[in-house]
Amino acid sequence: MRRDVNESHYEQSPRRERIGRAARLAPDTLLASRPESRFRIISCMGDREAIRTAKVQGRRTLHFNRIEDALADVNALEGPTRAGTARCLGNWTFGQILGHLAAWVDYSFDGVPMKKPPFIIRLILRPMKRRFLYKPMSAGSNIPRVPGGTLGFEPLPVEDGLARFRSAFGRLQRETPALPHLIFGPLTRDEWVNQHLRHAELHLSFVRTV
Repeated sequence: MRRDVNESHYEQSPRRERIGRAARLAPDTLLASRPESRFRIISCMGDREAIRTAKVQGRRTLHFNRIEDALADVNALEGPTRAGTARCLGNWTFGQILGHLAAWVDYSFDGVPMKKPPFIIRLILRPMKRRFLYKPMSAGSNIPRVPGGTLGFEPLPVEDGLARFRSAFGRLQRETPALPHLIFGPLTRDEWVNQHLRHAELHLSFVRTV
């Protein structure tokens, strides 16, 4: 493991390590402090090494201003996907991507099934809220100590993924989450919507027509 000059003289305390790691986090990775591991994808892609998504070339450049923009993009991809003329450039199928995006919208309303990050990390990241909500998210990072690097990415048929995505984003059109954000605390409606639009831009950028 790489050691800083100061670390050559003493071992860092656990608290010092947590503060140092949090200060280096990119806010658009939501505590994704380590690069994606080379775990093996078995459930949806066969027994092979995962693609390092941070290195993927040919992704689409997307920017959604409204929930309707994300819904329209998914609608435009539905036909090519069914016709076999759409391609997913990363590790997940189109159904998985849609299910994952839907899951995180639902978590905003119903609660995230994981523990809150330590208070010191939340404190350090909160001033970066605007960048996280309004700048593009980065690909290729995992949430530490979460199997698979994130939540809600179970394999799904396209039909199920489409239904879940439309249901969740339709709910977001009609309602505003009342729960506080896991990192940033209470958010306005505009902030909640923009978080999920940035998330959708990231994952849907890996789906393109041939």
